[in-house]
Amino acid sequence: MTNRKIEYWVIPPEADAEFAAHMEAVLDLYAKPYDPNRPVICMDEQPVQLQRETRTPRPATAKHGQRVDYEYERAGTASIFMFTEPLAGWRQVCVRRKRTKVDWAIEVARIVEERYADGERVQLVCDNLNTHTKGAFYEAFEPERARALVRRLDFCYTPKHGSWLNIAENELSAMTRQCIDGRRFGDLDQLRAETAAWSSDINHSQRGVDWQMKVEDARCKLASVYPKIKF
Repeated sequence: MTNRKIEYWVIPPEADAEFAAHMEAVLDLYAKPYDPNRPVICMDEQPVQLQRETRTPRPATAKHGQRVDYEYERAGTASIFMFTEPLAGWRQVCVRRKRTKVDWAIEVARIVEERYADGERVQLVCDNLNTHTKGAFYEAFEPERARALVRRLDFCYTPKHGSWLNIAENELSAMTRQCIDGRRFGDLDQLRAETAAWSSDINHSQRGVDWQMKVEDARCKLASVYPKIKF
């Protein structure tokens, strides 16, 4: 028997009306022109294992790269929140110890109240986790502030098993490859410093995201996602 390499793909569901509806909502949002008063923001998150060195690494020399001992000490976990405004070419990484409803609400509030303080509304693209809810703001803040935040947010949820539609996932993947993979971070401060440096560098050197897929493309290329209408 011939061994064949297994390839991992994001395989879309078939005849899933809910998937199609959420997908088209996201694609419609991406197709809108830039509006500073109603910016489109995408967010995603991921856990990171903190690892503390048990021996001092040896610095790089002309003959050898930096040498790090293979042993390390587990130092807990952290959660990375990625926010990106695709049309503005902006992204920001926030690091917290946990990713509870309160953690999420605090980070979203910071973005809305600081960067977009003068905007009318913020259109937020995210996956439909049980932490990404309007109620999360009421767990984090007094009702007056929570309601003020909710009134300025329009949620646009990606479909289940459709996280590839979230541009923040792409940014998070790039940040992981360029900044985190193959490295050890012993504490939150170190992880915050390195991810902040990454986002600052990318914001200065990279333009916005040119999302190509439209609703018409989805209806053609992902026809199997749409239910067959029976009369």
